[in-house]
Formats: sequence, C-alpha cells, structure tokens
Amino acid sequence: MTKCHNTSSSVNPVERIAVTICRTVRGVGAQETLPSSVPPDLRVRRSWWDGLLRTLVAGLVVAAGLALPMVAPQPAQAVPPGTYAYVTNFNADTVSVINTRTNTVAVTVPVGNAPWEVAVSPNGTRAYVTNRADDTVSVINTATDTVVATVPVGLEPLGVAVSPDGTRAYITNFRANTVSVIKTSTNTVVATIPVGAAPIGVAVSPNGTRAYITNSDADTASVIKTATNRVVATIPVGAFPFGVAVSPNGTRAYVTNLNDDTASVIKTKTNTVVATVPVGDAPQGVAVSPNGTRAYVTNADADTVSVIKTATNRVVATIPVGNAPREVAVSPNGTRAYVTNANADTVSVIKTATNRVVATIPVEDLPFGVAIGVVPRPGHGKPGHGKPGHDRSTTATVPAPGNRTQP
Repeated sequence: MTKCHNTSSSVNPVERIAVTICRTVRGVGAQETLPSSVPPDLRVRRSWWDGLLRTLVAGLVVAAGLALPMVAPQPAQAVPPGTYAYVTNFNADTVSVINTRTNTVAVTVPVGNAPWEVAVSPNGTRAYVTNRADDTVSVINTATDTVVATVPVGLEPLGVAVSPDGTRAYITNFRANTVSVIKTSTNTVVATIPVGAAPIGVAVSPNGTRAYITNSDADTASVIKTATNRVVATIPVGAFPFGVAVSPNGTRAYVTNLNDDTASVIKTKTNTVVATVPVGDAPQGVAVSPNGTRAYVTNADADTVSVIKTATNRVVATIPVGNAPREVAVSPNGTRAYVTNANADTVSVIKTATNRVVATIPVEDLPFGVAIGVVPRPGHGKPGHGKPGHDRSTTATVPAPGNRTQP
C-alpha cells in the first residue's frame, strides 16, 4: 500500500511522485493517507495540477535515468464469454476483470505505469487502457486477458473512448493539450488534435460523428468532428470540467464540473448548455443509463453517487458508496452501476431499480477507471470493427508518428 511522504524540499524526485499519487482525490491524484500538515479542506488548484503533474512524468524519467518501459504481453487465463467490468488500479499497474454475474474478480491483467481510464470496444474483443505515467495505451485482448499491443500517445494520457463502429479510439493527453486518434485495426496513432488546456474526459456520440472533450484548465468542452479530426465548437461549462458522457439518443452531453459541484447539460444540436444541475462534492465520473432516463455522477469528496433524472435535470437519489468514488459505468441491460472507490480499493455495485449498493468487490490499489463490455465467443468479433467477424490479435508495440514533446 502506497504511503504519503512529507513535501519538504529534501524529498527526492521518486518520493515526490508518491506524494503526487497520494494527494487529495479532488485532483488527478488520490489519497490513501494525508500528512497532518495538510489542510482538511484541501481543494484542487490549477497551479497544483501544473506543478505536481509535471513532477510525476519528469520525476519518473529523470530519477530513473532510463527510457520509459513498454509493456510486453503477459500470460493470463482466458475468461468465458459474458459481461465483465474492467477496472484500472492506478497504484498497482493492473486491470481487474470482474465477472458481473458473480461480482468477483476473474483475472488481474498487468498493464502500463499508473493506468487511469479504460474503454471496451463495442464488439467486446478489446479493452483500451491509458497509462498516465508511461504516455501509452495498453490494448487488452479480452478473450485471453493479455496485453497484445502498447501504443505510444501524448503526454499524460487520461481519458479514452472508442467509436461506435470500433475503428477508432480517442485519447486525451492532459499535459499535451491534445487528443490522439488510434486506428484500432493497426494500433497506430493516425491523428493528433489540438484541444483546450488540460483535457481529461472524452465521449463519442452514438452515431460516431462527434467526440466531446472536457478541458479542465479552460472550463470548456471541445467538440471534435470525427470525419475531419477538427474542433468545430468550444462550449463554456463549469469550473474544472472533468467527466463527460453522451445520452444514447445523442441529443445531450453531460459534463461534471469538479470545482462547481455541478453537472452541465449540453444540447448537442446547438452546442449550448441548457441546464446546470447541482450534485455532490467534487463530481468526477458520469455515465448515462442505456434507456437514457438516468445519469449517474460520482461525488469524490462526498462518497456518494447522484442520480439525475434526465427528463427534468434534477437529482432524484443520492447513494452512499465507498471512499472517494471516481468513475461509474452502467451495465448493458441497465440493471447495475459499477463505481470505483479509489481510497477503499473496492468497487460498489448499485442496483439501479432500488438505488442501493448490493455488492462491494475488493480490487487492487487505487481503482480509478471502469468500463463494462460483453466478451464474445472465440471467433466472434474482429478487432477494429463494431460488427461480428473473426478475431485476429496483434502483438506489435507500435510507435506514434511524428515528434513527441518531452517533459
């Protein structure tokens, strides 16, 4: 279990990295314990992000004096076809694969350094994991639960989303102020799109024509036209926008504003905010139910999930969960919501019909991201496509094109 260190000038770069990871959950890091000198109501500030996030990457490179490692494919047991929740464990450099039928961890997959977020392809054959400290994305073959490719992207990759047809994965690069577009059939970066300052969240519209990005230091959301890989709109939202999700019918996008304790509701046709919903303290993750009637928001400093009725844009329930909930994902049938509790090393399972926690699943150190996918039978589901086909794995570690900014 990672422990926090003091923040005096004598602390070496490696120890400062641990401090960054242990800092309060209001920022990109999360705490396990805090020194007594830290104010009880420590809240995120842009200067904190700028300085300590640079320490994380720069410290890893300078202190080690080595190139960042790539992740080789790791052997792991195969899982039977079914529905699974994939959870990134930030401090453990792993992904926990939860069988949603039994609510137990079936497999733990080693990935890159400081895994942040995860997304599963529509056909269920691949899971994409952003490794914040490696500047890479790990590609997991869900049938074998092994990493079959490691793709270099921009600096500090955080958010990830896959297009509905499965051909593209979109990655937010927090420190580069860009979005990397990965072609999933070749696991190569085919475009790098400038967006706003310090992008975190990303979601793709159901028809695949738009990608929505939260720019935390700009208090805006960027709208990317996926056909041209260009920003076509920039929408002012609340303070420090974090997560984003799009409704199943594509008419609304929901953005959590961490420093406002609100969620902005964007009308996608006009790219305007049509409602601002008060939620809990430090909202981060957001997910919309498959039928579009509810939006679930994790409140990291309140240890709760707010349930928004989308027809009225009002909170209709507040659900206690574990310590420092980070992200949330809803099952394909809409009956369960899975919430990562960063400081409890658990996942809470919410029964959506009753808005109650019905299971708590132990995972590994500092769980952050969560995504749910349906793993098909072998031979069904071709990588890089949203429709069934024949599965062909890749094992290459492929460099991104062009020059990459160094810390």
